[in-house]
Amino acid sequence: MGNAFESINKALRSPTKKVVAGIWSEEKKLIEAARKAKAQGYDKLDAISPYPLHDIDGVLGIPRSFIPWVTFVMGLSGCTFGVWFTWWTHSVNWQLIIGGKPYFAFPAYIPIVFECTILFGALSSVAAMFFLNGLPSVDPPVIDPDLTSHKFALYVPEDDKQYDEEKLKSLFKELGAEEVKVAEY
Repeated sequence: MGNAFESINKALRSPTKKVVAGIWSEEKKLIEAARKAKAQGYDKLDAISPYPLHDIDGVLGIPRSFIPWVTFVMGLSGCTFGVWFTWWTHSVNWQLIIGGKPYFAFPAYIPIVFECTILFGALSSVAAMFFLNGLPSVDPPVIDPDLTSHKFALYVPEDDKQYDEEKLKSLFKELGAEEVKVAEY
């Protein structure tokens, strides 16, 4: 039993990498440091912040997410399913004339079509987000607990082609990092 639990835990656990992280308390300083570090050729540079930073995606070269397209396509599929299902149920499978309405009285089915659209779009968005983020992840590593409340971090993983621990420590200090940590992430 213990062996099965360990193998499941190992399969769900995110693989860890050694990183050098610089920690700042101001977002503007972090963004400026990211620009300078990116200009020096660090390709796998990434950032952690307690809230979304609008400028950081462009600086780090993070592409736009395709989740809105998943939501749109699946919402359209849900709308199509809702129209087809209400038509088939009332016009083909269970033909009843209610209150003198025609077999397919579309205005009466708009709430059903709307709910199917929202249901398909929302559930597919959540599923796509889980898939893209590699969730569920057991025991995620923590660089610094303050990154979830009021500090910002910029880090370079060990698989970056220019990774050199000492150079990165001195670079982050030059760029104004209040703290530099080597951690597993």
